[in-house]
Amino acid sequence: SVQQPREKRGEVAGNRQRMAMLNFLNRWTGGLNHCGTVPLSTPRLILRRFSLDDTRPMFENWACDPDVTQYLTWRAHMTSRETRDVLEYWESQYRRADFYEWAIVPKDYGRPIGSIGMSRLSHSKTSMELGYCIGKAWWGQGICAEAAEAVLRLMFEEVGCTSVIAMHALPNTSSGRVMEKCGMHPKNCPPEPVKTENGLFYCRVYELDRTEYEQRLACRGRIGVPAGGWQTGG
Repeated sequence: SVQQPREKRGEVAGNRQRMAMLNFLNRWTGGLNHCGTVPLSTPRLILRRFSLDDTRPMFENWACDPDVTQYLTWRAHMTSRETRDVLEYWESQYRRADFYEWAIVPKDYGRPIGSIGMSRLSHSKTSMELGYCIGKAWWGQGICAEAAEAVLRLMFEEVGCTSVIAMHALPNTSSGRVMEKCGMHPKNCPPEPVKTENGLFYCRVYELDRTEYEQRLACRGRIGVPAGGWQTGG
């Protein structure tokens, strides 16, 4: 077999050790290694915390657009004051280690065009739910999938999630394609009814667990996975 360079083998070993430690923490503490909304970067994007200075771009780029919010839990904002209220709340929550809400900022644009976040699930201590939205002008460019990949990496490799779910309203198939690009797959369950400010929607639930995530990374050559796979916490 082809031998990896020494620095690559060191990265593989480091990832193995980190994953093993996260498994240990999950198993014995039943919790997660929360780190809060830390800055993330991808080839095209900066993911960072929101500030009140983002009121205008958030309102104009996506929050005021009913086409963007059609299948979300909240209605389009009528005024920038509504947007500012949301940002004030998010700013107040950033002190919490288990609060995750990023502004999606293209490096060549410099202003937020959407948001992506993670929320806790009431029925699980080690699983979380992914949610995202971006302005209509940036649809179809793979931006949500690129941002989601960065967030999923943080959740699995640093926070220690055993699984991540996401859901989309049945008519919103483009959101399902984003989830599939990130390696998520539909759960074998009936569509879930979700009551929102825009009405009642039936949503398809997608999931990616840690074993599937690690297998996906192994196929890309990012980390090595033992033949028996990694053990995941309960």
